[in-house]
Amino acid sequence: MSSKRVFSGMRPTGKLHLGHLVGALDNWVHLQDTHQCVYSIVDWHALMGEYENSRNIRSYVYDMALDWLSCGIDPRKSIVFLQSDVPEHLELQMFLSCLTPLGWLERNPTYKEQLREITTRDLQTYAFLGYPVLQAADILLYKADAVPIGEDQLPHLELTREIARRFNSMYGVELFKDCASILTPTSRLLGLDNRKMSKSYGNTINLSDTAEEIAVKVRNMVTDPKRQRLKDPGHPDECNVFSYYKAFAPGKADAVRDWCVNANKGCTDCKKIMADEIIEYLRPVREARSKLAKDRAYLDEVLKDGALRARDVAVKTMAEVRKAVFS
Repeated sequence: MSSKRVFSGMRPTGKLHLGHLVGALDNWVHLQDTHQCVYSIVDWHALMGEYENSRNIRSYVYDMALDWLSCGIDPRKSIVFLQSDVPEHLELQMFLSCLTPLGWLERNPTYKEQLREITTRDLQTYAFLGYPVLQAADILLYKADAVPIGEDQLPHLELTREIARRFNSMYGVELFKDCASILTPTSRLLGLDNRKMSKSYGNTINLSDTAEEIAVKVRNMVTDPKRQRLKDPGHPDECNVFSYYKAFAPGKADAVRDWCVNANKGCTDCKKIMADEIIEYLRPVREARSKLAKDRAYLDEVLKDGALRARDVAVKTMAEVRKAVFS
């Protein structure tokens, strides 16, 4: 195994869905065999956006832990922990916030996009503006060599690099290194209605859904808008259902393309077959999740042990930070 360390985290703000699986978790599982992995359930980040409706965060933490372990995140290989159980995250955020220019935060494209698009919550807060600083603290606390992310998160990682360089330059140290990106190999999976997959839109297939729930959701998926009648030829590259075949049943993609463009099957039959493929794809996850859900004590122990292992690294980093700043 490589000596290189990766860090990544997810906000516990709702149920995990297929987009999380193909966009992050599958990659995280593979990285466990090649890197030292640190995976955090970042509940402070969740609170920044959900402070008005915070009572559900704790239950989402355990749902997330269940999903992670069910998908193959192995606490024997990786450090798996709850962010708020390691106080050094907030301590390093404080140090970094002192030297992060306000303009760096205000130009963050994700911040501007969410202010524009999310109108159901008040995000005009000090904490939400500064969340990239906490994100930088998360990564730098473990001196991560790389972060597995999607392309849309690259500006965040570059900001982390800028903050790290500013710290090193200001205090004349080489404490923090530039952190590389590991881009996910799978393109973004759209939701059932062709929009971004999001719990806010109600267009997700969740990892915890039953087979019956998956069948109903897939049956209602938006298909090829140009195909009005059964005898009309389809356009698979413009159909969201076909993108699901490529993600979850790639071996059938050629056959699906053939029956679609030649109008040998209708969209209803196509979606029924797709539902069966997703149900089978998620069967090991459902079975593992059902077993793990019966042992809450085990999940508690995983998070407790992970926090201890994370703090072993974090405490050492913070000792170096304090020495650099105050000596």
